[in-house]
Amino acid sequence: MIYVFLANGFEETEALAPVDMLRRAGLKVCMVGVNDDEITGAHGICVKPDIADWDFNPEMEPVDMVVLPGGMPGTKNLEAAQSVREAVDWAVEHDSYIAAICAAPSVLGHWGVLKGHEAICYPGYEPELGCKISSKPVVQSEKIITARGAGVAVEFGLALVKTLCGEQKSEEIRKSIQCM
Repeated sequence: MIYVFLANGFEETEALAPVDMLRRAGLKVCMVGVNDDEITGAHGICVKPDIADWDFNPEMEPVDMVVLPGGMPGTKNLEAAQSVREAVDWAVEHDSYIAAICAAPSVLGHWGVLKGHEAICYPGYEPELGCKISSKPVVQSEKIITARGAGVAVEFGLALVKTLCGEQKSEEIRKSIQCM
C-alpha cells in the first residue's frame, strides 16, 4: 500500500497529481488525513482522505511507500505529527520507499533520513536536507525519491509509478495524459 499523508495546508497539486498517477497505474493508494478526517489544502481545496491517521496501521497493510507532499503550513504540520514520524520510521526500518516533494524533503532532512543520499527540494530549503543537493527536478537515491515542487508534480508521480511498476507503465501513463 502507498500512503500519502495530507496535513492542513498541504500543496494540493503535489498531493493529488501523484495520487492520480499512482491510481492510474492500478496501485493501491491510501490518502491519510493528519489529525482530521477532512483536510484543507494551502489554496482552500478540501479533501476527504481515505482514513484519518489514527487508523493508520502498517501491520494491517504493509507500507510499500510513504509520500509527503509539501506546501505551507502543511509541511510543518506533517513534521509535527507523530503518525507521520511513525510511518517514515516504519518505512526506513522495513526498507520501503519514501517520497517527498517541495518543502517536505526538509522533514526527512530534520529526521536524518536523507543522510548519505542525494535529494532536491523547493529552492531555499536545501540547508534543511543534510545531504548532497541534486540539480534534477526529480531525483531518486536508493529508496528515497524527492522533487522540487508543484511544477513537477506529474513528473514526480510518474517517477513513483516507474519505481513501483517499471518504465513501460510510467511511459504508458505519460502518453495517455499527453505529457510529452
